Amino acid sequence: MKLMTNVILTLKERDIMQIHRAKPKLLLLTGLSILLTGCSISDWYNGYYAERTAIIKAHKERDAYYNAESPEMKALRKKNQAYCSDLASRPENRIEKIGYENRVFNEPMYSVCMEKGGTPTFGTYESRQDEKQRAERRARGEIVPEFQ
Repeated sequence: MKLMTNVILTLKERDIMQIHRAKPKLLLLTGLSILLTGCSISDWYNGYYAERTAIIKAHKERDAYYNAESPEMKALRKKNQAYCSDLASRPENRIEKIGYENRVFNEPMYSVCMEKGGTPTFGTYESRQDEKQRAERRARGEIVPEFQ
């Protein structure tokens, strides 16, 4: 009986040792398979990473545009922003949009007001630069003009 008990205890110890060695390997294998099947590197690079870098680049360009202004221009921009945002947010100037009871801020009116005030927004500046580049490419013959 004593011999039988010793054999059973020895076998249980071996089983326990084998389970403890197998657990880290099993966890590592499971973790890697979940990681590799859950998201591929191309999805991450083309989705999250590319979008994040584009946003960071756009923020740097916008900040550089506004920081390059003179103090007088910054003061004028501040005055124009107050006036134009008040004008574009008035109830009679708001734009109707589905799902909004009280209408939404009139962004086109705000941009035009800022441009007429002598302080164009970064979006307006950017669209002007794009138009200039398209005109230069058309002049060089790289773009065929569209007929309407």
